[in-house]
Formats: sequence, C-alpha cells, structure tokens
Amino acid sequence: MPDAGFNPENVVVVGFDEDGSAYEALTQLKELDAQGQLKVVAAAVVTRGEDGRVEVKDQVGDESLEGTASGGIVGLLIGILGGPLGVLLGGATGLLIGSLYDMADADETDSVLSEVSKTVQTGRNALLAQVVEQSPEVLDTAMGRLSGTVVRRPVDDVESEIAAAQEAQREAKRAARKKLREARLEKRREEVHAKVEQLKAKLHPDRKPATASS
Repeated sequence: MPDAGFNPENVVVVGFDEDGSAYEALTQLKELDAQGQLKVVAAAVVTRGEDGRVEVKDQVGDESLEGTASGGIVGLLIGILGGPLGVLLGGATGLLIGSLYDMADADETDSVLSEVSKTVQTGRNALLAQVVEQSPEVLDTAMGRLSGTVVRRPVDDVESEIAAAQEAQREAKRAARKKLREARLEKRREEVHAKVEQLKAKLHPDRKPATASS
C-alpha cells in the first residue's frame, strides 16, 4: 500500500555513475509503462555540455520535448536548466557559479530546481521524466539496479518553481533593459553636450568651454 503522504504525479531526475545506464533506464521506464506499473508522461536522456547547455540525447513522449512551451514540464525544465538560471542553480561549474553571485547570499531553502539542476551534471547523462506512480518503490528499485540516484519532486512543486523562475527571468531582463536605456540616454546627453560646446567654440573661438559645476 502506498504511503498516504505519497504524491503520485512526479518529476524525477536520475543521475548515474555510467553514462550508458541512462539509456537503459529510459528503456526500463518504457517497459514499466507497458506493464502498467507506472505511466510515463514524458522522459528524456539529457546531458550538459561544458558551456552549460542541456542537450536531449534520447526521449519518449512528446516529440516536441525540447520546446519550452509545447514540450510540457520536461521540456520547460530542459530549457531552464540550460539557461542562465540553471548555471546559478549549480548545474554548470562551481567557477561560473562563484563568478555570478555570492554564495553567502544563496537561498538555503530546499529548491526543487536547484536539486534537479545539480543532478544534471556537466559531461554526464541523466534521465529526466514526468511520471504517474502507484508507489515510489517500483521506480526506485528499477533505477537502483542501474546504480541510479533518484530525485523525485511533485509536479505541483515543480510547476510553481518553473513559474517563479520564468517571472524572475522576465524581471531580470526588464531590469537589464532599463539599465541599457539609461546608459544610452546618458551617452546621448554627453554627445549632445559635446556637440553644443563645439558649436559654441566655433561661434565664439575666444570663449573657454563650459565646465561642469562641482
């Protein structure tokens, strides 16, 4: 009997010691689905390159899995993990993380996206899937045979963090655009001022150029 506190609709990410095990795990998921032991909504073998991008190596479910909107939760996760936020969450290298923000300011709460991102390690294959389970034992046992480490989080929690992450990214872009606009305006003011001073100098060659007041 499943645990009363167990949530059947989950996102799972599985890390492996051997890269080939991720493909075996994907095959295992298909078999478990065919046997009715769980339902696979979407699943993919993914790997993270040295540049931080996440590439889909193999997949089942939605053919447009790599899309950010049409690929469901797994597709959205792949898009987030391979972007700047994925680097901040710890998916790429420690050097990049350290250069982007102060670790002392890191959120100490149990972040779903952070755990998922850290499991998809650089240069290693991982299995990422959305499943509907009757109990955790079926998947855990199958992945355990392949020496896989399972991170499981409820779909609702993942969706909430994805929504928050996308909003944070939008806010960051808006802030960046505002800074750029301000910089451009300041540059234009300086250029206009310089041109005006040049014109004044031509009209009144004996006059000293204006200086900014302190």
